[in-house]
Amino acid sequence: MKAISLVINGRPVDADVEPRMHLADFLREHQNLTATHIGCEHGVCGACTVLIDGAPARSCITFAVAADRAEVTTLEAFDADPVMTVVREAFSEHHGLQCGFCTPGMLMMARDVLIRLPDADEKRIRLELSGNLCRCTGYVGIIRAIRSAQNAIRNDGSVPRLLDRGLGPVGAHPPAAERAGSERPLANSNVQAQSTEAAIGDDIDLVDWGAVERDGVALHQSFSVPFARSDIWRFFSDLGQVVRCMPGARLTKPEQNQRAEGEVNVRLGPIAAAFRGTLQVERDDASFRGQVKGAGRDAKSPTSARAIIAYQVRDETDRSARVDVSIRFILAGALSQFSRAGLIKDAADHLTKQFAANLEKRLSGHADDSVEEMEALDMRAVAQAAIGRRVRLLIDKILGR
Repeated sequence: MKAISLVINGRPVDADVEPRMHLADFLREHQNLTATHIGCEHGVCGACTVLIDGAPARSCITFAVAADRAEVTTLEAFDADPVMTVVREAFSEHHGLQCGFCTPGMLMMARDVLIRLPDADEKRIRLELSGNLCRCTGYVGIIRAIRSAQNAIRNDGSVPRLLDRGLGPVGAHPPAAERAGSERPLANSNVQAQSTEAAIGDDIDLVDWGAVERDGVALHQSFSVPFARSDIWRFFSDLGQVVRCMPGARLTKPEQNQRAEGEVNVRLGPIAAAFRGTLQVERDDASFRGQVKGAGRDAKSPTSARAIIAYQVRDETDRSARVDVSIRFILAGALSQFSRAGLIKDAADHLTKQFAANLEKRLSGHADDSVEEMEALDMRAVAQAAIGRRVRLLIDKILGR
């Protein structure tokens, strides 16, 4: 068990929880806040959406211990909220719900859109709601409801003051002085805010790389390539060639003075992300070691990313070599829940296999250089492979194999 202290709907809460208990289960089973619905339990459908430090987050893939010292807001907190009142009435008037299972998450996201993007057009509203799935309405009534709420808010002189409220990224805790009733101080809140800003800014030198080394999610991968170590290392000296082997990645500005700019596109069902940022490259020819530091942000959501990729090429035989890769990364913002260990490990395995196959093709001269940009990495293949593997393991266990 692990002790946590957080604020839920303005009320300080101290509890002992299992390290792997999801925040959604904690809210429903331990706090009796059942407006938070659990649907897919994979962070895809959005029914479990709550606010963490003012920003929407998936509570089904957020561990309760990860919300330690955070401020969590569920749908129950908005009974008397002026914006939510307008949204609820609009959903009812425009038939924005049928079975109602997705509705709590839809209401949370609709309110967020109206506060953060009060002038959003229909296209932008649909984009913002792309992570919330509904099987009943066809989304038409939902979109009409939000557009109707926009008009109502513009015509209501008592609501606009709420539209100026700033929303910070998930994990950017407010100062301890703002946490009335909470006796537990928030550690390093200013450092967190500064490092997040640096991660999404243009100056990679301002990023707190020590935090990435210390707190980042760690992954280790190795693969063999049937080419001599010197050939592989020579290939790695060309960053553009290496990036072409990575699904969904491309350079937007070539390497110059050990710096480059790039983009990584990822798609998981209706959720799409395009991380754009700066790369810093270091190589040691004597030891066949290299390191790439990258920092950037998603163009479609308030999510920033920082990563350190270290690699080494080792001899296996005269005609083959092994590449060892170590990665540490931090996601902060709306998509940070997808850094959950199981999904990321499956994604790393999938990427490693694709990268190794593409690397071998390019070294052998069989790659298609006419394709300048690769399509976004579709994480559905990762999920399907993971599900298939788990089903096979379950069958083997049942059959005693």
